[in-house]
Amino acid sequence: MADAETGGRGREEEDYTEDGSVDLKGRPCLRSKGGRWLACYFIVVYEVFERLAYFGVAPNLVLYLTNKLHQGTVKSSNNVTNWYGTIQMTPILGAYIADAHLGRYWTFIFSSAIYLSGMAFLTLSVTLPSLKPPPCESLNAEDCKTGGFHVVIFFLALYTIALGAGGTKPNISTLGADQFDVHCPKERFHKLSFFNWWTFSIFFGNLFSSTVLVYIQDNVGFSVGYTIPTVALAFSIGVFLLGTPIYRHKPPSGSPITTIGRVLVAAMRKWKVPLPDDPNELYEELEPEHYSKQGNCRVNHSTLLVFFDKAAVRTGNSNSPWLLCSVTEVEETKKIIKLLPVFLATIIPSVMMAQILTLFVKQGSTMDRKMGSHFQIPPGSLSTFFTLGTLISLSLYDKCVVPLIRKRTENPRGITMLQRIGIGQTLHIVIMIIAAMVERWRLSVVRSHDLVHRKTTVPLSVFALLPQFALMGVAEMLVEVGKMEFFYDQAPEGMKSVGASFFSTSIGLGNFISSFLLTTVEKATRKEGKGGWIENNLNASHLDYYYGFLAGLCVINLVLFLLISKLYVYNKETIVEIKEEDEKNNKPTNVSL
Repeated sequence: MADAETGGRGREEEDYTEDGSVDLKGRPCLRSKGGRWLACYFIVVYEVFERLAYFGVAPNLVLYLTNKLHQGTVKSSNNVTNWYGTIQMTPILGAYIADAHLGRYWTFIFSSAIYLSGMAFLTLSVTLPSLKPPPCESLNAEDCKTGGFHVVIFFLALYTIALGAGGTKPNISTLGADQFDVHCPKERFHKLSFFNWWTFSIFFGNLFSSTVLVYIQDNVGFSVGYTIPTVALAFSIGVFLLGTPIYRHKPPSGSPITTIGRVLVAAMRKWKVPLPDDPNELYEELEPEHYSKQGNCRVNHSTLLVFFDKAAVRTGNSNSPWLLCSVTEVEETKKIIKLLPVFLATIIPSVMMAQILTLFVKQGSTMDRKMGSHFQIPPGSLSTFFTLGTLISLSLYDKCVVPLIRKRTENPRGITMLQRIGIGQTLHIVIMIIAAMVERWRLSVVRSHDLVHRKTTVPLSVFALLPQFALMGVAEMLVEVGKMEFFYDQAPEGMKSVGASFFSTSIGLGNFISSFLLTTVEKATRKEGKGGWIENNLNASHLDYYYGFLAGLCVINLVLFLLISKLYVYNKETIVEIKEEDEKNNKPTNVSL
């Protein structure tokens, strides 16, 4: 009887997760009681409707600012890129709060409430007569102005959304990944499947919004066009809450940003302290078991950036964490610092991506958008070609290109991550040259039909823009997906969230730089009595010159990137296990996400 009871207890103990997961009350998780795909169904459904809500605002935003708030080309484009840049930067704050204080679940819940209130406020700002801008009766668009009150209300709603998204974006995907115990081979394999479905859910929400919702906004109105994504977001949050009883959680373990700060401060405070001849004399108090319990590992000393080793030098009896750090903490910080040059060289590509929701859309709004005799493509729907370009190229790259190249290079990825990014940056040069040529074509049609100062459709099919949109999707697959994989893969185990934040931060900074460049070029090229390269009237502008300028910027950045890539030393390659049944399909079991 006793043996049976002992065996029963042993089986129950074995059923607990091994990665430190707990339930919402802080109790260890039984493997059979929650998590896995049972929990992830709620998270994936949430993401579909949340992306529908977000992309219900972004694609058509520049046209709302132009047509309803009567902002010029430069101002409307800059407001879009500034807002999008903020959305990419706020996740740093959201990740910090989750890691250091509230945990992912509660940070997500509070942020969702902010996000939903922002969407509701945005809907009211385009619906209520007292909040929405009045229509302009003037035939001259230059005479149309919107009061400051209406602008403030609209942007207050937009930036409330950005604040809320900052707490949901970094935590929902990692919460989904937390539902799988990496110590269990079966769950580790299913984790890869989760990220595939996660990516699919993002593109599904994007496609629906950039087609159906944009059409509704253009042909029915922004009131209905914003109400639908607001309801979709409320529904998505409700679905997420239904899964609460079965979610697995990781307790807050402290923010890696704090660790980096401690190492930098400790090294600076001890900059005059000499380093010991024997690295084994550096401080490393904790045993390997401490790190393994957190899913990390102890990192041995390296000769990289030895100045920061001063943070691990013992001085006196002080054990203050801001004066003495372990070798592992120092080495993890070194690896993050090593990523900074690559990070800086991947900001300019995000400037190119910023044109998709701004100038590319403005171009399309002036052209012939008829498809058949009764349907007209909304300008905001042009980003659909970008999304399709990304989806198709991603599938072809994974299924055809990588297996073919892998046979020659014997690299599981086919080519290195930096090579992938470099090819994408080269493609950006080609794209901006094509965009300049198409714009020159459009301007020649404008002049030949004497349309420079006439507000009418340019008789040139909008499908002339298809190459630049579709190729930008291919570049997205190469550069942005490559960046995401590189920063995640090369960041140390204990600082994966910092590596991931490099990805979103580079996009955010790229959008802010896009705003700066647009404003600077517009002012620098304006002459007395004559317009500059970028005017409110695109027919009297020279976007072709601006695109040429961006192509030149890409060339300079590519040269810098190639130099940095040549000097970069990869971390020791993680062993990639390939199962026999997957080897036939060239699918590594263990890949960077």
